[in-house]
Amino acid sequence: MLTPHERIEKIILTVRGQRVMMDADLATLYGVTTKALNQAVKRNLARFPRDFMFQLTDEEAAALRSQIVTSKRRGGRQYRPYVFTEQGVAMLSSVLRSERAIQVNIAIMRAFVRLRELIGSNKILSRRLAELEKKYDAQFRVVFEAIRELMAEPASKPRRIGFST
Repeated sequence: MLTPHERIEKIILTVRGQRVMMDADLATLYGVTTKALNQAVKRNLARFPRDFMFQLTDEEAAALRSQIVTSKRRGGRQYRPYVFTEQGVAMLSSVLRSERAIQVNIAIMRAFVRLRELIGSNKILSRRLAELEKKYDAQFRVVFEAIRELMAEPASKPRRIGFST
């Protein structure tokens, strides 16, 4: 069973080189409809500049749709989704003012921080590995290459469909 932080980390995506969350995923976490979330944002559009929130292109939306197998028909989206950067998610707390919204925002901010820490520790580990490679001869090259493969970030994990148990 996934902890709330792990569930949140799984729905943080990378789009245009930025870590973002989709409007539908955020709406689910906040316990509101996607339409209600987007309406609240549109009523407060000045709080959401392009580096806080942006709408996906047709190509980006299609790529995500194929990864997560969303419906195009009956009940599917009629528009391209919006995504929110970490700053945009933080700004949502000023727009959605329920107690649940506060708790969800805290959990999301902690998930973003944890991801940053993991990325930072991976960079430190990579730097140390490079230093070790310089010290030791070619007989360890295979070991170092295997370690680098394990450290490499996966290209893109398909999102799981269905209910979590």
